[in-house]
Amino acid sequence: MRTALWTLATATALALTMPATAHESIYASPLTGGAEVPPNASPGSGMARVTIDFDLVTMRVQATFADLIGTTTASHIHCCAAADATAGVATQVPSFTGFPLGVMAGSYDHTFDMTMASSYNAAFITANGGTVSGAFNALVAGLDGGMAYFNIHTTSFPGGELRGQLALVPE
Repeated sequence: MRTALWTLATATALALTMPATAHESIYASPLTGGAEVPPNASPGSGMARVTIDFDLVTMRVQATFADLIGTTTASHIHCCAAADATAGVATQVPSFTGFPLGVMAGSYDHTFDMTMASSYNAAFITANGGTVSGAFNALVAGLDGGMAYFNIHTTSFPGGELRGQLALVPE
């Protein structure tokens, strides 16, 4: 009995001292009008950060933006295209759930369950094998390859006032 308690106590102590490991990738980008295709002269700016958690199969989207010329009408992630090209919308359309619309500045923080079809544009699912897992794999491949971009659309720039090509943040 004493040996069993000692073994349990030792195992518990070891488990508590082991570092927690998360299996995630973080992507980020500044948001500017100059990064739009074609570029625009918006004085607006911002920052976007996307965290994919592979254990939970979630995507956390964080963004801040200010000094827009127009008021926001939509925001989402496009995939898969190089920085000088455009691509279809990969995530929710017309906009992320809860993204601040009708404003010229704001912030956003939301975590999406990427096992749910509602986290994607239906056309993106169809274009990537017709399954949510196919869409998730395509989005991650696009993010890993620098082929996905964050976009904020406004009344002054319906095609996008701010854009940022998302890049993997080194560990």
